[in-house]
Amino acid sequence: MSGQFRPMNLQAAREDLNNRSLAKIRLEFGRLIYLASTRDYNTGRYYHDGLAFQFSEALAAQALSEAHREVFEDLALSPLEHLVDELQAYVRSVGAESSEVIQVWEKLEPYRVAVPFESDPLTKGYFLGNVKIALAIVESRELATR
Repeated sequence: MSGQFRPMNLQAAREDLNNRSLAKIRLEFGRLIYLASTRDYNTGRYYHDGLAFQFSEALAAQALSEAHREVFEDLALSPLEHLVDELQAYVRSVGAESSEVIQVWEKLEPYRVAVPFESDPLTKGYFLGNVKIALAIVESRELATR
């Protein structure tokens, strides 16, 4: 039964993830960044102590991977205005000056690591292009409010 889990167990792990972790994160962009942060950048494996303890490492990884893919696709395929609003709220929520966050994001493009490994190239490209556009819009909005 390696690699395959009963749907009920996976569903329970997903519900636990949603109720205990994701529900506390108000923004979709924040959930995307959070889920990406549960993935090891060297191996691509997902890990969450609480889920692994409650279910298993493999089941936790599958639940995280599925949630990451869903949040990414929802955000990637949302209207640009929604992405702009999400990004602007996220930039304001990180606890640093918005201008500093925008500058770093434009130069380092850390949002690239938020893309799930299994994403299709078209959706990935669409998302990355829209984030660049959204950053420019957020930057212009922030400059206008000064």
